[in-house]
Amino acid sequence: MLPLATALVTQPVPIFFIVLVIILCAPLLLNKLKIPHIIGMIVAGVVIGPYGFNVLDNDSSFAIFGQVGLLYLMFLAGLEIDMYHLKLNLRRGFLFGLLTLLVPLGLGIVTSLYLLNLDLLTSMLLGAMYASHTLIAYPVAARFGITKSSEVLIAVVGTIIAVIGALLVLAATVNIKKEGAFYPSEILMLIGRLALWCVAVLYAYPRLTRLFFKKYPDKVMQYVFVLAMVFLAAWTAQLIGLEAVLGAFFAGLVLNRYVPATSPLMSSIEFVGNALFIPYFLISVGMMINVRVIADSSTLAVAGVMLAVALASKWIPAYIVQRVNGFTVSGRNVLFGLTTAHTAVALAVVTLGYNLHMFDSRILNSTVLVILVTCALAPVMTAASAPRLKIAMLEQEDDEDSILRRNRHNNTLIPVANPITAQSLVEMAMLMQNTRGRHDIFALHVRTDNTPASKAISENSLSEARKTGAAVDVDIHTLERYDLNIVTGIVNAIEEREITEVILGMHRKMSVIDSFFGNKVEQLLRATNRMIIITRCFIPPNTLTRIVVWVPKDAQYESGFSRWVRALARLTRQIGCRIIFCCAGDIQPLVRGVLYQENYGIRCEFRTVEGWDDFILLGNHVLDDDLFVIIGARANSVSYSSDMAEMPSFLQRYFSRNNLMVIYPEQFGADVALTSFTDPLSSDISTTASPLWLRVKSWWRRIVNAKRRFTHRHRKPKY
Repeated sequence: MLPLATALVTQPVPIFFIVLVIILCAPLLLNKLKIPHIIGMIVAGVVIGPYGFNVLDNDSSFAIFGQVGLLYLMFLAGLEIDMYHLKLNLRRGFLFGLLTLLVPLGLGIVTSLYLLNLDLLTSMLLGAMYASHTLIAYPVAARFGITKSSEVLIAVVGTIIAVIGALLVLAATVNIKKEGAFYPSEILMLIGRLALWCVAVLYAYPRLTRLFFKKYPDKVMQYVFVLAMVFLAAWTAQLIGLEAVLGAFFAGLVLNRYVPATSPLMSSIEFVGNALFIPYFLISVGMMINVRVIADSSTLAVAGVMLAVALASKWIPAYIVQRVNGFTVSGRNVLFGLTTAHTAVALAVVTLGYNLHMFDSRILNSTVLVILVTCALAPVMTAASAPRLKIAMLEQEDDEDSILRRNRHNNTLIPVANPITAQSLVEMAMLMQNTRGRHDIFALHVRTDNTPASKAISENSLSEARKTGAAVDVDIHTLERYDLNIVTGIVNAIEEREITEVILGMHRKMSVIDSFFGNKVEQLLRATNRMIIITRCFIPPNTLTRIVVWVPKDAQYESGFSRWVRALARLTRQIGCRIIFCCAGDIQPLVRGVLYQENYGIRCEFRTVEGWDDFILLGNHVLDDDLFVIIGARANSVSYSSDMAEMPSFLQRYFSRNNLMVIYPEQFGADVALTSFTDPLSSDISTTASPLWLRVKSWWRRIVNAKRRFTHRHRKPKY
């Protein structure tokens, strides 16, 4: 029975309304039945499509949005991959990719020759169809939070290898069909074009992305730029004879470094894809399926053989990889569920064979039935096994150390003075957020008067902080305080909320006698023993190329040593850049111990430095795209030395245009007494040194710095 000539609904507005109703109602209805909503999207596409009730026509709009959704799905798969764990599982993923390519190809050739009575060339083309698959169940894995598991990463790597291999077999088969002979030069040229394309993308994309993100910090423009890069990669992949999905996935891998998982940009990409483009793709898949082919008895026999081969050829590689790597049954089922769905690539292969008169209508209709069954089975299998795999992942981490990490409670306080700096400070705090335990972020604005202007600044600053957190679904607790002075308000909030770390924006020096950090920061350092982080970034954090950390001598004896190491490790992991620790030899094993114990999986290097002289020489090696982190020390602390007093003036003179972060580690001990109304002899926290003394001290520091530079001018740097 042929579909109706004209669909019931042809106007754009009702078409889009029907699609939105399907996207809205499918999860609501199927969640009660414990069925993955992906199946609901596909079934809805079958019902409303030209082979169902013909409510909507499978026109160019669905073809465009469906293709966009498929590319978006592959782009998200590459973007959400943890690159560290991907490298760890690359060898196993390559093995699985070869198995999930060769087993379907071999099994498909044998069954096509002896069961379907096809010739060798046609059997090879049908084997390429079996080998290709689509990660249609990947959203299910993402929803259950198992995308970083070894099974999912292996499935992603295997998908790329299988699709590339299937396309090479397809190219060779079509070449033989058209030319009458096999010419290896065509395949070699395709591999050469693939290599050149990969090199071009790897070279151009990071530079263009970093340049654009530096110049245009607007999140909407960055989102449009990222999508443009994705579709450019997909289009150029098609131009060299590959599938567009490979280009989208590779673009996701390359841009992974510049889109942190907790950034507003990542939240926008996931939201738009999961809310519109990916559901559109699933509905378009359903609209391509013709259920009426089941009624044909001659087609059912061919479809039964093809379906058995399609399922068995994907289950066998999953079983072999499970036995080789010691995975659980749930892991094997997730691996099978992710790689069993056949959609766009399989349909393209069979359609090409049909147009070349290599397949008849039975093969074409049977392929449609294979697509229907595998697309329905893949999310069900993945959803049924994903919870058990998630539980197994949690149980594996439930050793004594991980329990301690999970129970560790972090509270971060962000004093926001104005709406301009609130967004950057909150974004930095979220990049350093501890995702392995409870971590609350507080934004604080302290007022010293009750004027309408002061209240308006407070409201706007806290509102900007809340919006920045809401963009990535992070709850920012806002605090507004009227207090004696700003430092007193911050210290009182630290005590009331049990704050463990404070993140401040770097003070802007306003006059000659003004200090580098400002009086408020210096007073805060004396008033609390919590970890203080002072930051200044001229470029977006996701465009940083390196984090260079200078660690003073005896820093390992400070009580907050491991806390600042973990904070920098979390920042490095979110950004995906390289971190270099410049410290003494006896500190390096302790830093490694913290990183390995917490299993952050970051790229870290070490440079041996001996003292303050090497710190001065670092000025020639810190680049504009680096973040220079200095681990400071409070006066009278273990790691404090007289040279520390010269650090602010040195930073002001030689690092005025660099990205800086100064960390004062947490220290145990009694806090400095604050101003009390009951104690008339208590010191006023707002009191500062006299201008004459500050000017004399500044002159003396300049003389000492000039002498040191003259002494070490010809010294070879050890960095």
